Amino acid sequence: MPSLPRIAVVTDSTACLAGGVDGVTVVPITMIVSGTPYDDPTSTSPLGSASISTSPSVPASTSRPSPARFAACYAALADSGVTGIVSIHLSAEMSGTVDSARAAARDAPIPVEVIDSRSIGMGLGYPVLAAARAAAAGAPLETVTSAARRCAMSTRTYFYVDTLDNLRRSGRIGAAARLLGSALMIKPLLHIVDGQISLLEKVRTATRAIARLEDLAVQAAGDEPVDLAVQHLAARPRAEALAERLRKRLPALADLQVVEVGPVIGVHVGPGMLGLTITPHTS
Repeated sequence: MPSLPRIAVVTDSTACLAGGVDGVTVVPITMIVSGTPYDDPTSTSPLGSASISTSPSVPASTSRPSPARFAACYAALADSGVTGIVSIHLSAEMSGTVDSARAAARDAPIPVEVIDSRSIGMGLGYPVLAAARAAAAGAPLETVTSAARRCAMSTRTYFYVDTLDNLRRSGRIGAAARLLGSALMIKPLLHIVDGQISLLEKVRTATRAIARLEDLAVQAAGDEPVDLAVQHLAARPRAEALAERLRKRLPALADLQVVEVGPVIGVHVGPGMLGLTITPHTS
């Protein structure tokens, strides 16, 4: 009898999947600190994500993985007996990572489906988890791909930043660029739309911004079971307090986690960032 398909899932390190997930291979984004490259998460770096973000005097930037790095990953999985790969990555509007993955997929020894999640953080992480569940159940390549795409389309991300300076310096500010002239007078609530960071609302204080984040999550959840991730950078007490309030306000909440984003995201959003990603729960 022919062997059953065995599908692997590949993502990048902006998916915020702490501790790893069975069946998922992570290709790291490169963090460049004072001219020295490190893999994200930068466990070997002398600086953590928060300290990099709070030190504008320390030059820090990010770089996508090369096509060769993806090619090596795909080849190694093929050698291990995998018959197909679903490779899911952060928005092409924010990084060229998807382009590198697609370039490598063209010459891969097995079929590779590359998906642009149109998001980042757990907006990417949840589609990766959906694909991993389908793959673990023995689903074929097409079904695993569909599971990831459906999840990506139904996942929403909202976030607050203390300052727009990091997004401005990195060029990731997207449609929110018009805020720059009044950035000192507001606390922006942002969301990801069509793969770009866009302005959602303007509020005057951090307290009001966080309260509004909470309300947005409740509205997005409705009465349906959902999974929710509270993400932060160097703001764990504030993130945990928000998570506790949401636990009380969302009776159909299926899964809730608090996640600190890694250095690659951190250098673009800055310390104090607080975000919510919400997705329909699937068993």
